[in-house]
Amino acid sequence: MKSMSQLLHEHPFFSEMEAEHLDFIANCGENHIYNAGEYIARENAPADHFFLIRDGQVAVECYVPNHGALCLQTLHSGDIFGWSWLFPPYLWTFDAKAMDEVHAIRLDGKCLREKCESDPQMGYQLMKRFARIISDRVKATRVQLMDVYGQQRPPLEGEK
Repeated sequence: MKSMSQLLHEHPFFSEMEAEHLDFIANCGENHIYNAGEYIARENAPADHFFLIRDGQVAVECYVPNHGALCLQTLHSGDIFGWSWLFPPYLWTFDAKAMDEVHAIRLDGKCLREKCESDPQMGYQLMKRFARIISDRVKATRVQLMDVYGQQRPPLEGEK
């Protein structure tokens, strides 16, 4: 059986992170399995964790009045989700639902915040990784919105 430190080292989010930092972070993590249809996070609920997906698919959703749940993005093995644990008031901004059986490493947000405070170099390395993920997700959302609204543009002059 692999140690939590080994599992973290194998996940793309932590690639090339120093082994001593992974060992330091490892005691904040635990393996967890979510069943298909189970909510892993709910909008406005306390955001106490972040998740490394080892296997399975997770739908990131938001509720749209008079429409229901809208899937914003589907995450897969090797992805992460959850950065709400980083920013007060530490509440989820979206729902996350297991689309099939999901094997994940659940990392305790309070534990990680304390470790980042006690080791600013490690905290900086972690923040750079989250900044890249956040930037990538904003770009993906922008492309998705352009696609949705691009289909509804009014005809240009001379078009029928």
